Amino acid sequence: MRIAQVAPLYESVPPNGYGATERVVHYLTEELVGLGHQVTLFATGDSKTSAELVPICERGLWRDGAVWDTLTHHVREVEAVIQRAGRFDVVHFHIDPLYFPSARRLPCAHVTTMHGRLLPADHGPLLREFSEAPLVSISDSQREPIPWANWQATIPHGLPIDAFALRENNEDYLLFIGRMMPEKRPDLAIEIARRAGLRLKMAAKVHPGETRYFNEKIAPLLEANRDFVDYLGEVGGAARIELLSRARALLFPIQWPEPFGMVMIEAMACGTPTVAFASGAVVEVLEEGVTGYIVDNVDAAVDALTRLDAIDRRRCRAAFESRFTSVRMARRYVGVYDALLAGRRAGNDRVCAAPRHG
Repeated sequence: MRIAQVAPLYESVPPNGYGATERVVHYLTEELVGLGHQVTLFATGDSKTSAELVPICERGLWRDGAVWDTLTHHVREVEAVIQRAGRFDVVHFHIDPLYFPSARRLPCAHVTTMHGRLLPADHGPLLREFSEAPLVSISDSQREPIPWANWQATIPHGLPIDAFALRENNEDYLLFIGRMMPEKRPDLAIEIARRAGLRLKMAAKVHPGETRYFNEKIAPLLEANRDFVDYLGEVGGAARIELLSRARALLFPIQWPEPFGMVMIEAMACGTPTVAFASGAVVEVLEEGVTGYIVDNVDAAVDALTRLDAIDRRRCRAAFESRFTSVRMARRYVGVYDALLAGRRAGNDRVCAAPRHG
């Protein structure tokens, strides 16, 4: 099958640090190549891939100090896809839906994975206008605000089985990793660690749009608690994996409807349990008492940390291998592509490609 993967341009594929969507696109692209498909990746010029790369810009837009308006680059990306669309059987979009009008005129099948939060007031009118657009959700929770859209499947993210290694002996620190944003509640991670009497390592990116929040709300907490909090900034690559694998537990005290939560399965792959607040997709990803604990507040999180020894890190890793590998993810997407192509041949663009769960 001839497949195009269209990645966001904010970071390279794979990203050097933060960038969950770009990381997922990388894993999916490599697995599709491994399964024998002919894959073309539309992404930044500094991306690394086994597929054919169509570079849209020199580097990740968030890494380029000369770039201010990222939308202009994504418009060019859409045009590059349209110009080459006749070469593909399926185009798989992972970018914001600014291309929807053009997708109606593509000479091939197409599908969009919705990676972010869905807002009824914003996405509702859009998806009613483009009701035929085939979509994939990354959790059942994500699609709940707009359940009537043309959902083809729910396909959880996956990781290469050998990308993260099980480490049975951990060090005595907690970990907060990802992005410094209000919805992720890094302040609560600090409070949980303080009350539990455990050291906390924070490896988190400060997005330009969240600098004020960091400076006003988080930086003072880091200074006041520097005796037990280590702020490491953004961490990627092998250092990120090392942090995850050595942690006693991952803290995920979110207070927003998280569409998936990639870092939870990264921790799971290392055998590291997660203590997470019950929001969004958390209850779909974590298995209580096996891969972590799902809690409702700070008190419950502190209590859960006293029960970490009850979690078998080998069983935690086994749960990852059974549910969240990238080859499993890729095969489910191939099922979606096959169904869309069959539906196109039959003149049915709204075909439902696969069961929701998987």
